[in-house]
Amino acid sequence: MKGLFISFEGPDGTGKTTQIKRVAEALRAQGYEVLESREPGGTVMAEKVRSIVLDPELPINNITEVLLFSAARSEHVEKVIAPALEAGKIVLCDRFSDSTLVYQGLTRGLKLAELGELRQLINFSSNGLMPDMTVLLDGRPEVLVARRDARGVSDRYENKGLEFQHSLRNGFLALAEAEPERIKIINAEGTQDEVQELVLEAVTALLKKVQA
Repeated sequence: MKGLFISFEGPDGTGKTTQIKRVAEALRAQGYEVLESREPGGTVMAEKVRSIVLDPELPINNITEVLLFSAARSEHVEKVIAPALEAGKIVLCDRFSDSTLVYQGLTRGLKLAELGELRQLINFSSNGLMPDMTVLLDGRPEVLVARRDARGVSDRYENKGLEFQHSLRNGFLALAEAEPERIKIINAEGTQDEVQELVLEAVTALLKKVQA
């Protein structure tokens, strides 16, 4: 089987990290080789960028932010994701290019039709790589914020409040509406087991499709 690239997206508090770990375990139990990664991150350099862009005490303008994310993605794709796909592995990534479109585009007042320059930069930094499927974990911000606050951890974006979380959700749903074949919306308000079942259904359907 050729490698498969599956990204996990959604507003803060949807449980992306938890679901990636659970799905990875389930796939490994079926005999698949799985790589778990995240953005920004995945390499030493990209993890250093992550510490900068998520630092709530460090002011960064939008252009600098986009360029830092792009530099980290270029490293991540070249050194981690692309080799894993070449080796036939399933790559599960906590965020990818859709997050850039939402966080640095749609939540900054741009419309879908106005994302051309941002898409070009994403295409350049990722060498044209796009996920085979994107799992969009979705839920009401009020529910997700309460869940996130229970963790007691916050970063630059999580500190922006409920209105920003609504903007994030609307942005991701707009992308899903524009690309329904790639982006699969999963209700993330259930228990971890319930969400995992829904995610595995979507992943299994993709595996059957590529193996047919």
